[in-house]
Amino acid sequence: MADLMLEGQVAVVVGAGQTPGSTIGNGRATSLLLARDGARVLAVDRDLDRAAETVAMVEAEGGGASALAADITSEADCRTIPEAALERFGRIDVLVNNAGIGTGDGGATSLDEAAWDAIFDVNLKGMWLTCKHVLPILRAQGSGSVVNISSVAAVCSVGLLAYKTSKAGVNALTHQLAMSSAKRGVRVNAVMPGLMDTPMAIESISAATGVDPDELRRGRDALVPLGAKQGTAWDVAEAVRYLASDRARFVTGVILPVDGGQHARIG
Repeated sequence: MADLMLEGQVAVVVGAGQTPGSTIGNGRATSLLLARDGARVLAVDRDLDRAAETVAMVEAEGGGASALAADITSEADCRTIPEAALERFGRIDVLVNNAGIGTGDGGATSLDEAAWDAIFDVNLKGMWLTCKHVLPILRAQGSGSVVNISSVAAVCSVGLLAYKTSKAGVNALTHQLAMSSAKRGVRVNAVMPGLMDTPMAIESISAATGVDPDELRRGRDALVPLGAKQGTAWDVAEAVRYLASDRARFVTGVILPVDGGQHARIG
């Protein structure tokens, strides 16, 4: 039997549910992969039913998991996340910040103020709040790993101002927290996914734009340098698993692109 990289550890996955679709989302794939490696998972989502679906999938594979409803734009809700992990599992070793939105985004002169605020509240403020309440536990025990999900949009030219800027903020937040936590034995890294074939990226965009899902996939595939094919949530989950595990024990402050080379395309 292969070694379990996270055996005996507890992982909190924020954004562990997903929008309905024919594929799997980053949070659900990450929850399953961490559980397969021996971690017990606290699946956090603002939609309890979707988190419970993820838990059921983990349990069906013989893993341990528990669902928690929390809105990360609320500091009161964020306080409940470590409380629930400690109450149900007795410890926290890994925090994965996967929740993110881009609804209503646009260019600088067309973007609505309310959409800007909502995107920043979820993508950046919410991530800071979860870290604010989990990091003290990790620092006190002198170990732990935080993995933030950013986006290649942070460093590429895209037509989504608030999403891009919020994800650039995630990269800066990751760097700052990594440096302030290093002496306390806690690692903080980020994954920058590129174009992924997930329900949020395909079904949600298709519903919003009226573009056929297969046509949308073909257009996105053509933008990827490596093999002209989008990645999947499993590619993101594999990167998270590495950064969360002791195999990355000497890695902190890293912003890891998982994008088929999209961030490296110049000209």
